[in-house]
Amino acid sequence: MEWKREMAKFKVFVTRQLPGQGLEKLKTIADVEINPEDRVLTREELIRGVSGKDSVISLLTDKIDAQVMNSSKRLKVISNCAVGFDNIDLKAATERGIYVTNTPEVLTETVADLTWALILGVARRLVEADQFLRSGRWRGWAPMLLLGNDVYNKTLGIVGLGRIGVAVAQRAKGFNMRILYYDTIRYEKVERELGLTYVSFENLLKEADYITIHVPLLPSTHHMIGERELKLMKPTAYLINTSRGPIVDENALFNALKNRTIAGAGLDVFEKEPIDKDNPLIGLENSILLPHVASGTIETRTAMANLAIENLMSVLQGKMPPSLVNRDVIKVRPLD
Repeated sequence: MEWKREMAKFKVFVTRQLPGQGLEKLKTIADVEINPEDRVLTREELIRGVSGKDSVISLLTDKIDAQVMNSSKRLKVISNCAVGFDNIDLKAATERGIYVTNTPEVLTETVADLTWALILGVARRLVEADQFLRSGRWRGWAPMLLLGNDVYNKTLGIVGLGRIGVAVAQRAKGFNMRILYYDTIRYEKVERELGLTYVSFENLLKEADYITIHVPLLPSTHHMIGERELKLMKPTAYLINTSRGPIVDENALFNALKNRTIAGAGLDVFEKEPIDKDNPLIGLENSILLPHVASGTIETRTAMANLAIENLMSVLQGKMPPSLVNRDVIKVRPLD
């Protein structure tokens, strides 16, 4: 594979083309190599691309572990163009004095919007209705046709009250919802401002009509929603996930949807991405499945790219980046 190259001072590898004009700014201080193909790199291609570079702009689809980092002794910064960073071995990066950055805040409102699109879409069976009409099966208005469930006045359960969780709660106020939340930290100020109620995880599962997940993928959150948790939910409840796929046990979710243990699900993320065409979830009508597009607007993806580039340029120029993930790295490699 041939890479695009512009000669300059630093050497930067970009794992995929990014929107906006930020890369042109980066090229004023760096020799930039860009993956010209619109696909995820193989492990071998990723290692070859990082080799000899000072920095890399990565995506959540790029698994960057110690072996990848070892391909360049010059590596100073891994700028992840995503709010999550579970694709990067933080411990290995910190030990090597490699700064890891991400792109929080800029995608908060966009992801909250999509979360609500899934809530409304799955509750009102919008995808089913669209397919029903397009297939020529519609024979006119009928009192029992494609009945869904109301959202207004219902109970929303938010798992994880970070930036996106708060933004989802703000939107729920317009639907006059009772809003419950669970987090490892209690946010009493936000409770007062938005009228939220802090409850245990089990009580949230039992009481909510719509449950939306907004926690990072950590060892403690892997399969946070499994068979036991799904059985605690109401048979009329819906599960929404725009966070990370492995937080939900996909096999358990399939069984819950198939057996109508819960009413439905709206998913933007999956345990394995992209999902296989034989994934059994595809055959279920009581779910909406999206190809990880929660941040997928022109404005937000451009803002993410710009922040990733700003993070990277800051480190290369000896400045504190706006969004540093592994702060202990400063002890290993202080900024100039």
